[in-house]
Amino acid sequence: MTMPLFSRSPEDQVYQPAEDTFLLRDAALAEVRSDDRVLEVGCGSGTVIAALRERAAAVVATDINPHAVRAGREQGVETVRTDLFAGLRGPFDLVLFNPPYLPTLPEERIDDWLEYALDGGPTGRATIERFAEEVGRVLAPFGRVLLLVSSLTGVDEVRKLFADLGYIVILVAEERVEDEDLVVLRIGRDLCRLTG
Repeated sequence: MTMPLFSRSPEDQVYQPAEDTFLLRDAALAEVRSDDRVLEVGCGSGTVIAALRERAAAVVATDINPHAVRAGREQGVETVRTDLFAGLRGPFDLVLFNPPYLPTLPEERIDDWLEYALDGGPTGRATIERFAEEVGRVLAPFGRVLLLVSSLTGVDEVRKLFADLGYIVILVAEERVEDEDLVVLRIGRDLCRLTG
């Protein structure tokens, strides 16, 4: 039996809170309403969604990583192991997502659970594109999405992606971190376009 070259503890398999986590958390605290049903997709450590537990009517989280699901539950949040929102019905008034946004080539992949939090595919937008196509299924008619995006991912490209799908996109928070800009986009349905 060969031993692995290294082994990681479960904590090492979960994306730990960093500048992007805190930026999304603060934007969510400013956005949440007391009657909101809130979903955080890809909860990682559970830091963001746990901060909303006492401020919203209901909170739930998802993650594909079983270690992150455990971390969310340890924060006292109902956390479901699934890919994005597969199997969820909604509707949710507020959906939060800090997606994997690092542009990653196949040869750069690390092949562990933490990779699900980091690997955004060659453009950094692979998971964001799937999220954009699917979020409308669980989003309430007047629901809002807070999406964290990096300048490494292409903020304008993400805005266009959602606009082309019938959403209005507004920048609500930003922070410069080393060689990238982190932004939080507030996304909602363009109701004029839907009814017109």
